[in-house]
Amino acid sequence: MSRMKLHVNKEEQIESNSSSVKQKIKVMLGASFLMATSAIGPGTVTQVAVFTESLLTSFSFVILISAFLNIGAQVNIWRIISIAKLKGQDIANAVFPGLGYFITSLIILGGIAFNMGNLAGAGLGLNALTGIDANIGSAITALLCIFIFLSKEAGFAMDFVVRWLGLLMIVLTGYIVIVSDPPIAEATLRTFVPLELSFYSIITIVGGTVGGFITFAGAHRLLDAGISGPENLSRVTKSSVFGISVTAIMHILLYLAVLGVVSKGFSLDPSNPTASAFFYAAGEIGYRLFGLVLWAAGITSAIGASYTTISFFTTFHLKLSKYRKLWIIIFLIFTCSVLISIGRPVLLLILASSFNGLILPITLASILLAAHNKRIIGDYKHPIWLTIFGVIVVILTTYFGVNTLIETLPQLF
Repeated sequence: MSRMKLHVNKEEQIESNSSSVKQKIKVMLGASFLMATSAIGPGTVTQVAVFTESLLTSFSFVILISAFLNIGAQVNIWRIISIAKLKGQDIANAVFPGLGYFITSLIILGGIAFNMGNLAGAGLGLNALTGIDANIGSAITALLCIFIFLSKEAGFAMDFVVRWLGLLMIVLTGYIVIVSDPPIAEATLRTFVPLELSFYSIITIVGGTVGGFITFAGAHRLLDAGISGPENLSRVTKSSVFGISVTAIMHILLYLAVLGVVSKGFSLDPSNPTASAFFYAAGEIGYRLFGLVLWAAGITSAIGASYTTISFFTTFHLKLSKYRKLWIIIFLIFTCSVLISIGRPVLLLILASSFNGLILPITLASILLAAHNKRIIGDYKHPIWLTIFGVIVVILTTYFGVNTLIETLPQLF
């Protein structure tokens, strides 16, 4: 009898451990897709189309350099957050008192502008898909986001939505790549031997991928789920690289889909370049698919922007943390209301991308300083090669950012 009881207890323990592992894997995938879908918002969908039309196959090189910089930033930030068991703003404050508050203010400003663009893009996506008014589409999307965050298991609901909508975007865009038939051999060659180089396109894509709040999205999600510390470092690193890989795949697919169209001599509609590319590639079906892709990009990015932006100040006081869901709902209502009443989301989104690109060197530099501060990370030894990698990213993004300012400032006056 006792042997039977022991056998049953062992089976229950195995099932419990198996369930725990599966749950952890789901959270890790959710964190990867939260970061990836935050990076692939309506702004990125539009920017990739614009840069593809102007740079053609040389945009392959931009994607390669961007992926390199993104990995350098992402792995460093996720690992140190995991080891320190602190969120980005708290690490920055530990490095230099007040730095975390400064970074938080920058990220909140960028997050507001970004989320207005996300909701606007989602509204335009529903308009293309169903024909409803874009403002109504934005409001519906905001309400769906609020519903997700109000659910009892908000974290798991968020993971589920971003994971499956992220996969949907990849599949639908992959179909457009097939029917647009891009010159893949030429694109592959120009990945390493570009005919043209644009600093502006690099800093914009990097800013839209790991700038501002985006690079912290998945890391903060894992921290909230309790996946942190030395015992989870390998999992955290794999999750960060997987997130960047998903982002890079989506960049490549969007680029090839548009390249297949412009390489055949079609000119994209400046008011909605990606929609026109999808239409030229697959007709009315392509246009409807564009609407679905844009809406998926908009709602998943809105979820990521809301969750991560609010996570940047709720650790400053217990009462702020206690009402985190309420703050997220207020953030969504505020950004949607301002969008509908004021408008001009495209301008805000472009400015937010450039702004986020300039925030990255500051946030990454603070993380690298923390990586070698025993008061913050204890006995953990951060790999020297990762520190060097991170320093290279800080230098290059600062250089690209300054060059971008020199290029764009005269256009603003």
